[in-house]
Amino acid sequence: MRSLLYLVPIALGMGGVGLAAFLWSLRSGQYDDLEGDAQRILFDEDKPIIRR
Repeated sequence: MRSLLYLVPIALGMGGVGLAAFLWSLRSGQYDDLEGDAQRILFDEDKPIIRR
């Protein structure tokens, strides 16, 4: 039972850090262009390998 006195605040702190990281990613524009990323993977911009 004594371990809960340590584990509950640690779990709440880790959840707060995760929430802060998620809010930071929203504010920095990480989720602005989801369609562009989905379409960008379809284009092949690599140069062909020339074997000699």
